[in-house]
Amino acid sequence: MTSIIKLHCLSGAGDESPPCYVLQIDEFKFLLDCGWDEKFDIDFIKELKRHVNSIDAVLLSHSDPLHLGALPFAVGQLGLNCPIYATLPVYKMGQMFMYDLYQSHRNVSDFDLFTLDDVDAAFDRITQLKYNQSVDMKGKGHGLRITPIPAGHSLGGTVWRIVAPGEEDIVYAPDFNHKKERHLNGCEIEKIMRPSLLLLGAANADYVQQRRRMRDEKLMTTILSTLRGGGCVLVCTDTAGRVLELAHMLDQLWRNKDSGLVAYSLLLLSNVSYNVLEFAKSQVKWMSDKLTRAFEGARSNPFALRHLQLCHSVVEVTRTPGPKVVLASFPDLEVGFARDLFLLWAPNHLNSIVLTARTSPGTLARDLIEKGGDRTIELTVKRRVRLEGAELEDFLQQQRIKINNSIKEEAGGVSSDSESEGELEMYVVTGRHDIPVRHDTRPTGCFKSNKRHHAMYPFHEERTRSDDYGEIIRPEDYRLAEIVDAEGEIRDVPPAPPPKQEPDEEMLEIPSKCVTSVRQVAVRASVQYIELEGRCDGESLLRLVAHAKPRAVVALRARPHAVHTLSKHCESEGIEKVFTPNKGETIDATTESHIYQVKLTDALVSGLAWRAAGDAELAWLSAVVAERARPRDADTEERADDELMSLEPTRGERGTAHCASFINSVRLSELRAHLARLGLNAEFSGGALECCNGTIAIRRLENGRVALEGVLSEEYYKVRELLYDQFAIV
Repeated sequence: MTSIIKLHCLSGAGDESPPCYVLQIDEFKFLLDCGWDEKFDIDFIKELKRHVNSIDAVLLSHSDPLHLGALPFAVGQLGLNCPIYATLPVYKMGQMFMYDLYQSHRNVSDFDLFTLDDVDAAFDRITQLKYNQSVDMKGKGHGLRITPIPAGHSLGGTVWRIVAPGEEDIVYAPDFNHKKERHLNGCEIEKIMRPSLLLLGAANADYVQQRRRMRDEKLMTTILSTLRGGGCVLVCTDTAGRVLELAHMLDQLWRNKDSGLVAYSLLLLSNVSYNVLEFAKSQVKWMSDKLTRAFEGARSNPFALRHLQLCHSVVEVTRTPGPKVVLASFPDLEVGFARDLFLLWAPNHLNSIVLTARTSPGTLARDLIEKGGDRTIELTVKRRVRLEGAELEDFLQQQRIKINNSIKEEAGGVSSDSESEGELEMYVVTGRHDIPVRHDTRPTGCFKSNKRHHAMYPFHEERTRSDDYGEIIRPEDYRLAEIVDAEGEIRDVPPAPPPKQEPDEEMLEIPSKCVTSVRQVAVRASVQYIELEGRCDGESLLRLVAHAKPRAVVALRARPHAVHTLSKHCESEGIEKVFTPNKGETIDATTESHIYQVKLTDALVSGLAWRAAGDAELAWLSAVVAERARPRDADTEERADDELMSLEPTRGERGTAHCASFINSVRLSELRAHLARLGLNAEFSGGALECCNGTIAIRRLENGRVALEGVLSEEYYKVRELLYDQFAIV
């Protein structure tokens, strides 16, 4: 049986936008990755919103925002509610990516697209899988099976293999690396051989990659020359993906005493650097065979990096004396500590900026790669500053008003309309916890006394504010005594005087605001692009396609020239179907050419007579294809379903007789065993099964059918009945 396969490209087709696709197999819909670009394109979200309610499962291939950046928004804001599948490292490191991304934006702007609660809610829905662990889909996905295969490129990176009913084998490989690296094995290419459909990330189809040895020598030369010249090196990398390869490689260089690097500092700077390294230590079994054997033999963790210092702010970096190498996030230089250090170090000609990835067009890193440095560029600088002067007073005044209003609401919460009003009047709260006393406590009849009362033992207890987990922490109590100004100089900051407030008033966070300015930045530092993405290069990509021999290929996330290179290569290898969709297009990748998807109406199904055929049931169907009745107020989001035709009962022919169809392939050897159990002797003679002393013969014809010949008798009808029982007759 052949499945109907369609791929809708929400993003990541015909250009370098992040991968996000809806793969429909019959009635089941997979969301393949859920990436978001550095600019947080809202048009992409509008397109995703149209499909979010029809998604049945999400498959995540890598842990960076390029592959799952929009997942917290989809779950927290759009209401995506379906199973999500990923490997354990993608689950752990993906969460670190999103934490770092969110905090980096919150440090300089009022970021509100998603919250940390949205991140936690999204990752709580992930079902963690191991490599080569197959999972069967349920419900309308019955018969579908997904399997994660090692992809290289990043820790836990996945190539997804989807087996559909009818042995349709679909492979989704957006980013992979066939070469072994220091901390990762390569992609297991032998497990993706001869798929029916290959969804291939073809961004590098025309890319000529520099040899690994020359690349490492270039990085080493840049670092040594800069440090010995008294400058600092900024290596722009990601949070928890490719940074592991870089950190492991540089720490090994620092361990080599002959390199002379021990005299300099090696720093890892991100909001979650400590957590990333701790998670890496616990995921050695997901790494290369070499590191796994070393860990099992010497019990030495490859990510117990002795020379790597962990930092969580620019202040910690500037406090580190002397020339230094800093691995900072993010590689696009649009936000994060890498951008902050770029603004500080770019004007100094002694420093070096190392770019490790070709990020999306329009980002600062991409602009530096294409146009180089040694020029003055105009940048929008965002930062968060503390409130001062009149702004601070206005903020504090608003806080006082809110607190006073809350106190009044709490004080007025005690009602005097109670069953024992006379008794309660003695204990009315006048202040906060004052005990009032009356001059005369004797009852004066059925009317309430209007005598005034005064407070006895007045005491004002300071109220402790707390959240669900205990007392709220006051950030100002832990404020650093010094900060770094825009030019990178450390200046002392006197402790802020405590504002005049009520005893129970409390500041939940340091008052601040976000300001934006435009600066002219003179890029005098050396800007080097050293490709450390860990993706398959063009030559290897084309060889992989020729080796895998897929029946059909879909080129994803590739520029026009790369698409042309891949298409031309597929034609030379005899691959007939090569799809090159653009963003927003839907392709029909169904294997069979004459197969259509229709809806069965209730009127049609109710009149079917089902017959058992092994584990399945069959019925004869006589119907005509008609357009589905479409309500006038149908939502445009469901127009894809409305395009399906429906089957209606044939007018005047419902339930009419038809020629019987026999469904099954009978084996004469099994039929002989059945006849023996009934006491009828049967022997093979001349290719036919003869029974009842040769009076009845059962033979197979050239067209595959079975013929019954013989003398009409009681035994003849017994044999015929037994023969009919071997079929499902509809």
